[in-house]
Amino acid sequence: MQKNILVTRSSMPEFEEYMEQIRPLWESHWLTNMGTFHKQLEKALKDYLEVPQLSLIVNGHMALELAIQAMEFPEGAEVITTPFTFISTTHAIIRNRLKPVFCDVKLSDYTIDESKIEELITEKTVAILPVHVYGNICNVEDIQKIADKYNLKVIYDAAHAFGEKCKGVGVGNFGDASAFSFHATKVFNTIEGGAVAFREKSLYEKLYNLKNFGIRSEEVVAEVGMNAKMNEFCAGMGLCNLKYVEKNINLRKQRISYYMDKMKEIPWIRFCERDTKQNVYSYGYFPILFDSQAFGLEIRDIVCNKLRAQDIYPRKYFYPITADAACFKNKYRKLPLKNARYISSNILVLPLYPELEYEIIDRIVDIIQDTMDSKR
Repeated sequence: MQKNILVTRSSMPEFEEYMEQIRPLWESHWLTNMGTFHKQLEKALKDYLEVPQLSLIVNGHMALELAIQAMEFPEGAEVITTPFTFISTTHAIIRNRLKPVFCDVKLSDYTIDESKIEELITEKTVAILPVHVYGNICNVEDIQKIADKYNLKVIYDAAHAFGEKCKGVGVGNFGDASAFSFHATKVFNTIEGGAVAFREKSLYEKLYNLKNFGIRSEEVVAEVGMNAKMNEFCAGMGLCNLKYVEKNINLRKQRISYYMDKMKEIPWIRFCERDTKQNVYSYGYFPILFDSQAFGLEIRDIVCNKLRAQDIYPRKYFYPITADAACFKNKYRKLPLKNARYISSNILVLPLYPELEYEIIDRIVDIIQDTMDSKR
């Protein structure tokens, strides 16, 4: 049994399989700049995610940042978004010289509360940027209705939603664009990587320019861009890992079911709601929410410390909310984000990966149960 149990572990193919995959690179010496593997993976992901258009990017953050930049919003415009997400979401807005407008989230699944979006819209609002947090799919239908009513763009942060479907439709088809992350910790990884899925063909050329310095030929630089291309080694890893992603998702699902069955009798713990009858999930995370209002104490932190003392490392994911991050120097501290702050203070993401042993899950649940019993 391994000593340190981390919140996740990167999925990797067999060493020999990856070596065989990248062997042609020693013959071609073509290591980047949209090589053969890049083209193959872009097509494979387009097919797997069932999206009309897809552009590979160097990582998930740049996928989101470039998706926003490609919309060419005026500087200082407002983007309505969630504060309960990884800091990358907020940074991508600000680095595009736009203003994040934080909307509270729902206690049921932690996604943006679509019923509160409309009251935040002003004449400066240009877009809505929701997050499929933990792979919990946002209310895409109501969000789109609001966007259509006010002529707003919708850009989804789909970093947690690889391969998911809403009512039979690939999650990357909703809104104007969806940004995916293929970081080493994700359900599907390319070591580092990301992609933007979208409908309009013209956006492919725009993203190509943005990620490749705007270079269209040896003599033509069409616009100002940056270097955000995925290299061939990462694309090769993606081609290997894509073969096993369905198996790994199923193994994750089995472990979440086992966790939930073991924990169903523990009071003061809540699971996020998921509509498994209509949606397909990738089971990238297993968050639990402690009902501190009923239990009392800062029980999440107590449990987290007990687990860490046993070399088990869950994550307070996401704490604090992005609106309260130190880099913003209390700028958004007074915003009424009650649900987001409550979830952030009581959420704990437990270890989850395809190879996680059931004996370890038993151990984790026992520590949680014993800790809570001792604090009653």
